[in-house]
Amino acid sequence: MQYIISGKVIKGDEYGRKIGFPTVNLEVNLGQLPSDGVYCGMATLDVKKYMAGIVVGPKGKIEAHIIGYSGDAYGRPVTLQINKFLREYKKFDSEEELIKQIKKDIDICSQA
Repeated sequence: MQYIISGKVIKGDEYGRKIGFPTVNLEVNLGQLPSDGVYCGMATLDVKKYMAGIVVGPKGKIEAHIIGYSGDAYGRPVTLQINKFLREYKKFDSEEELIKQIKKDIDICSQA
């Protein structure tokens, strides 16, 4: 299973940044997307490739934590290559549980 998703980086709610895991949110034309969930993959930004943790959320929301990137990507094109399914998308009971799970997800994606 491999999906390629390209889009322009748009402003999100900045929740990922607030909890220590900034993400790029993509504006995409909804087409063939994988099921809602968390995935490992690659992000291409400014012709450089990075490992990424990618979330496909409800209503086609696509966001990615680009591992090792800390710049401003707003308005720039990003291509995400989804390589591996990690887990189903879910809501967490607390912010602490969410942070703990994101750390695990990013550790796995860093090694993929």
